[in-house]
Amino acid sequence: MSYTQAAQILGITQPALTQQIKKLERTVGAPLFYSVGKKLHLSDAGYTMLDATHQIYETLNEAADEIQQSTDALQGEIHLGILASIEDRIFSRFAIEYYLLHPGIKITFHMLTRKEIWERLENNEIDLAIMYLPDESIKNWKPYQSKTILTEDLLFLHNRPEYFKKKNIRLRDTTENSWVTYPPDYYLHGALLEAYKNSMIDPPSAVAYFAKPEQLFEFANSTDVYTALPASFVRAHNYTPNGKAKMHTAHFDPPIRFELSFIFRKGKDQIPRVANFLREFDDYLEKKDYDSRLTELSKQS
Repeated sequence: MSYTQAAQILGITQPALTQQIKKLERTVGAPLFYSVGKKLHLSDAGYTMLDATHQIYETLNEAADEIQQSTDALQGEIHLGILASIEDRIFSRFAIEYYLLHPGIKITFHMLTRKEIWERLENNEIDLAIMYLPDESIKNWKPYQSKTILTEDLLFLHNRPEYFKKKNIRLRDTTENSWVTYPPDYYLHGALLEAYKNSMIDPPSAVAYFAKPEQLFEFANSTDVYTALPASFVRAHNYTPNGKAKMHTAHFDPPIRFELSFIFRKGKDQIPRVANFLREFDDYLEKKDYDSRLTELSKQS
C-alpha cells in the first residue's frame, strides 16, 4: 500500500506508476484507492479489481501449465477410444508398462462403438482410436490419418470332428450349421457377410448375436454352433495353460483379412506425448513378436 515502494519493486518511477493507476481508474470508472492521512487503502472497487487480478493470474498459470503439458512428451493425458469388439489385452498390458516408465502420463481407455469413436474423434474428445479398417462407411477421410498396428485374419471356430484336420475351410462348407456372430451393425459382421456375398454364397443363419468376442467364444464353445473371431483374440483365449485348444480353428478360403489400426486427427501424432506413446507402443510390440506376446499373456491369465 505504498506508491513509492511499489514503483521501486517494479523498477519504474513513482509518477509513471501513478499515471498507470489513474488510467486504470478511468477505464473502470471508479477510484481503486483512497487515503486516510498518509495511509493508503483499497476502495471497494479496488478489492473487486484485486480479486479479478488474482483470477487472471490463476488462469494464466493454468494456461501455462496446460501448454507445457501439451508440449511435454512425459506429462499430460492421452485418451484412447477402443472399438468394443477388439481384443484389448495387449493395450492394457502396454498401459501398465507405460505408466511404470512415465507416471506423469494419465491414460484413459474408452470402450466404444464405431459410431461413438467417429463422433469423439470429430469432437476432439479422444486422441487416438483403435479400430478395424478398411471402413467403407466413412466418406470423409480428409481430416484423419491412420497407422497400421497389424493385419488380422478372421478365423473360423468349430467343434466339428470332420473338420478337425482342415487348416483352411471354404465358405460353402460353413453354412450347414447355425452360427453365433457379432450384431448386424458391427464391422466384423459386415466383413463376414461381404465375403459370402463376393463368393455368391448365401450367408449362414445366426441363432444369437453378441457384442463381445468373449461372449461369442463362450456361446460357440458351449453349444457347438460356429463362429468367427479375430486371430489375435483366438491366440489369447483359445488355449489352456498346457497348450490344448478349446475350439478348433481354420482360415477361411478365400481369407477374410482386415487391419487393426490407430486412427487420429491429422497432426495429433506431432503432439509430443502422443508421438512418444505411438513410438513406444511400436517398441513394445517389437520386443517380442505379437503372437508370442499374446500367447504369453493368455498363459498368465
